[in-house]
Amino acid sequence: MAFDVYDDYEQGERVQQWLRKNGVSIAVGIVLGLVLIFGWQQWKAHRANHEQAAATEYAALQVAVAQNRANEIDMRTETLLKDYSDTAWSVFAAGERAQRNVMAGQLDKAAGDLEWARAHAKDDTLKTLVDLRAAQLKYAQGKPQEAIAALDAMKGTSFVALAQELRGDALVKLGRPDDARKAYQAAIAAMGDSAPQRGVVQTKLDDLAVAGKQGA
Repeated sequence: MAFDVYDDYEQGERVQQWLRKNGVSIAVGIVLGLVLIFGWQQWKAHRANHEQAAATEYAALQVAVAQNRANEIDMRTETLLKDYSDTAWSVFAAGERAQRNVMAGQLDKAAGDLEWARAHAKDDTLKTLVDLRAAQLKYAQGKPQEAIAALDAMKGTSFVALAQELRGDALVKLGRPDDARKAYQAAIAAMGDSAPQRGVVQTKLDDLAVAGKQGA
């Protein structure tokens, strides 16, 4: 293999020729790189501001809920769903509106809220929470078998205690106390010793034992 050897002058000439030929491309590449870096930084700043604005709106919604200001609750919920649908805060707002609709007996509206929340939840934990709420809604609609089916379809390992408690409630409704007992026991096993709901589930478990003795 032969190698061309150039002196300093020839090397300089060749570099200048190469720059004349490719200088514009290099300049364009540098400018594009700077634009991309600047654009990325701008996008991150915009995203952070957007998330902060959504969090502020959600905090204001919580204040309105605490003070029972119905019109403001509706307005702020709609704002979160419309202007901040790409954030987790909108999913929280939709889920909470679903709960309010359940309390008001408007179960069809609650189902619509949960469908919206499920479609916009990007985080796996959020999706699991929405699925749990959907199962709770089925139970509230007097459909314990569908509630169990919804629980069976849940993915992930979040909210195990709540899911098992709901499963126990649905199994009681279906007249399956032995299976309900196992579900309640699984719920308690998934809770910490100081979990507030632990006493409630233990009471349900104790009630099953009493009912079993009375039916014996």
